[in-house]
Amino acid sequence: MPIPGKLLTTAMAVMPHTDVARALEMALSLDVPYWPQLPNSNYYEDMYVQASEHFPGIVLDVNQRTLRFSMEKFIAELEETMARFDEPDYFDISPDYSTVYHRFLALDLSNRPAIRGQLEGPVSFGFNILDQDDRPILFDDTVRPFMLEFMAKRLNVQLARLKHKNPNAFMFVDEPGLQFLFSALSGYGDLKAKQDLDGFFATVDRPRGIHLCGNPDWDFLLGLDMDILSLDVYANAEVFANYAPSIRRFLDKGGILVWGIVPTGMEPFSKENLDTLQARLMTVWERLARKGLDLQQIIHQGMLSPATCCLVNPDKTATVEQAFDTVRQLSTQLRSNYEKYL
Repeated sequence: MPIPGKLLTTAMAVMPHTDVARALEMALSLDVPYWPQLPNSNYYEDMYVQASEHFPGIVLDVNQRTLRFSMEKFIAELEETMARFDEPDYFDISPDYSTVYHRFLALDLSNRPAIRGQLEGPVSFGFNILDQDDRPILFDDTVRPFMLEFMAKRLNVQLARLKHKNPNAFMFVDEPGLQFLFSALSGYGDLKAKQDLDGFFATVDRPRGIHLCGNPDWDFLLGLDMDILSLDVYANAEVFANYAPSIRRFLDKGGILVWGIVPTGMEPFSKENLDTLQARLMTVWERLARKGLDLQQIIHQGMLSPATCCLVNPDKTATVEQAFDTVRQLSTQLRSNYEKYL
């Protein structure tokens, strides 16, 4: 598995910065860097907008910062999209939709243990994009199968490009919408989601995994065919630790867990320090060890990250940057403490 584990550091892509150079500097300060998504700098840098490029039927208003879908437009544009389905560049993220991505690709990233890209996942994209009747396109039996194929194509094209920069590149499928799958109001149940996501991941190149900050059904999520899972363990530690059998199966298959342990919101961050965060993480690991998981395996197949992204801090980028620094320090401290497990 080219994903390194060993308590190395990475982070989720959405950042509050408007300065591209500074955002890249922060991403590159971690062991496994990525290209940042900066919606505060430009609406094209929003994760949903980036995923929507060339998707037929999309109605994008950059000035009003709205992203919608029109079935009439979908029907009119589908033929052209299908005619270009074998053109990799058509499915990559263009400079118009992310200057950050192309700045990242221009760097020498060959000496890193790995690098990472990301794209909004089909469930979250489908929940978030509403059609002309204000209905999520995920519920449309005509649009949904195409969307799954389209997003898989986009992920594969980006991963191939990143692997030219570093052979250990991997992808996050960002899926915040998965936490709503089991709501009675979702209109899209777990059985259908499992069928769709199994088919989706069967067409997505490895290494691939999911990042989300919410609290989904962890048995469902850990049972998907993925190589890495990034989660907010700071907020969800007690719940997550209850799923020891699924976590063990995921690790035994070689899966990597990214423990999002450092909060990025101003208030929770101000209440923590290296010792409290280490203790919080160790509490989860020790609970899992008491349930039969191997602590060495947890550490060897683990990475560290901030707990969530955060765009709304009054201090803009300051707390987020401090959180990145804390992640690096925590990694150094834990790697020293558990060197024999690495």
